Amino acid sequence: MVNFYDDNADLKFYIDKAIDWASLVGVTEFDYKAPDGFPNEKEALDFYREVLGLLGEFSANEVAPYTKDIDRQHPTLKNGEVSFPPVTQEIMDKLNALQVHSMCLPRELGGMNCPYILHLVMTELFARSDVSMAAHVGFHGGMALAALVFSTYEGSTEFDAEAARIKSTRFQEMIEEIGAGKTWASMDITESGAGSDMAALTAQAVLEDDGQWYLTGNKIFITSGHAKYHYVVAKTEKCEEGNEFSGLKALSMFLVKAYDVDAQGNRTHYAWFDNLEDKLGHHGSATVGVRYDHTPAQLIGKRGEGFRLMLLIMNNARLGIGFEALGICEAAYRMAKAYASERSSMGKTIDRHEMIADYLEQMQTDIQALRALSMEGAFHEEMSHKKELLLRYLPPAKPEDRKAIKREVALHQKISRRMTPLVKYMGSEKAVEMSRQCIQIHGGYGYSTEYGAEKLLRDAMVLPIYEGTSQIQSLMVMKDSLMGILKAPGDFFSGLAKSCWRSCFTADSAVRRTARLQRRQHMVLLYLLRRLAIKKLAGGLGKFTGEWDPKRDFALAMLHAERLTRLSIDVAVCEALLAQALRFPERRELLERYLERAEQRCRYLHDEITKTGDRLLAVMEKQQTSAQI
Repeated sequence: MVNFYDDNADLKFYIDKAIDWASLVGVTEFDYKAPDGFPNEKEALDFYREVLGLLGEFSANEVAPYTKDIDRQHPTLKNGEVSFPPVTQEIMDKLNALQVHSMCLPRELGGMNCPYILHLVMTELFARSDVSMAAHVGFHGGMALAALVFSTYEGSTEFDAEAARIKSTRFQEMIEEIGAGKTWASMDITESGAGSDMAALTAQAVLEDDGQWYLTGNKIFITSGHAKYHYVVAKTEKCEEGNEFSGLKALSMFLVKAYDVDAQGNRTHYAWFDNLEDKLGHHGSATVGVRYDHTPAQLIGKRGEGFRLMLLIMNNARLGIGFEALGICEAAYRMAKAYASERSSMGKTIDRHEMIADYLEQMQTDIQALRALSMEGAFHEEMSHKKELLLRYLPPAKPEDRKAIKREVALHQKISRRMTPLVKYMGSEKAVEMSRQCIQIHGGYGYSTEYGAEKLLRDAMVLPIYEGTSQIQSLMVMKDSLMGILKAPGDFFSGLAKSCWRSCFTADSAVRRTARLQRRQHMVLLYLLRRLAIKKLAGGLGKFTGEWDPKRDFALAMLHAERLTRLSIDVAVCEALLAQALRFPERRELLERYLERAEQRCRYLHDEITKTGDRLLAVMEKQQTSAQI
């Protein structure tokens, strides 16, 4: 019987060797203080492997055989209600029976208390069969866990420190309902004319005299938007006139119940589902337009915290896209490899033709690189949250121990913040690229619907768009990189000096080659910063020493943001693979295989950034001047 977990040696490497389970299981089990928890790391890990084996088998045998049916039989909207075709509904019902939606929830809320990284690996396993099913499954447990995170951060979760258990939490009914597979939740941000620009949102929430919030507005392109529960970002505050950034401070986060169901199964709606998108791909997932009209809503956190709270979900969602992309890439690579090994041309199978062999090796290498980046980002994101919870609910008695945990949290947050946009960008772009290569390797058959290669491309095309476009990820990378230098120039120049020394004097060639890429990245950032400083100084010393505005001052860097992101990805991948190679000698071959291609790319990207852009920026500046006149 096929099993999408057992047949993936690279994935199993992380589960069996690379993930720091001692740390992750420890914080997940609250230092093994809960009486109903695992007593040690080994028993926990045995259970995790059993869960992943079950999910890998289910995806391969209960989802993969039906992907064509899922693709052809779409959800429907009738009389304001969304329904799924029998093939999709049957898979969902079987998943409910497996209780996968409660996998990461605490035991006292009906869950299995698995680390969230297992939820992300489950996303990869299901995306390898059908990414729309992976997205839908992800919106069950992921949104329930988000409710718990929101409650803990706003202080409305009560914890029994002695028993290491949650006594109560604000959204407990919703969490348990989702965990049981009875319903799910969605994240409602996008509006017509307000996609990446959240400051342009128009949905309004008003606190009326009865003490109840009421929400009015329309949201579009909402994945699983026919949900019972909705996290909605809406405006509650007035924007400061002339301050374009104040729009984000005007946003608040709400939990909205879209409907109730009585004993006879009849629904009473408080929000309405007006539209079901007919999409290029992702046909097993419903993408819905939601209308709110004086709909009761519960404020989460404080007024004006909507953008910050949204990021708590969005960061995990963006990592989730990386794992969705891994599933698509695995499917594309394996489909292409299987076809190439059987298709003969010019006296040999096409996998023995040099160009096709090169395609296949690059696909394999990039999948392994993306998984390294995704696992690192996922680990540090989860550790940052769980260490913070440990500090909140089970703080050490000694002040120095509390300070040590705070330093750990800050380090995990720093690494996660760096990795998240890189994972989202690389995963999204590689899923499209590999699906396209899969079609090309299949030739004319790839353009037909017979093999399913074209479906992979259709499904992959949305990944660079939703949960923050590739361009938004690039702007985040650019802003964090340059603002980081301005905030801590000493750290930057220390890093530059270390990379220069290692690139010349370290005995290990892999360390030297990785350090050369780090040095190249530092030099590119230094070039951009120098160009920005020259432009800033042109306005006078006062402007240079004043506040830096990324939107106004970083034009050249914004132009090259995607190139900088691709270079940053290569550096981050090589750093991750080098760390693995130093621990596990068998991983050195992968590092060298990746370096072979990355070194050429980074040289080219360095030249593009440092030698192009001035002409276009001059044209744009002239156009701007003409428009103002």
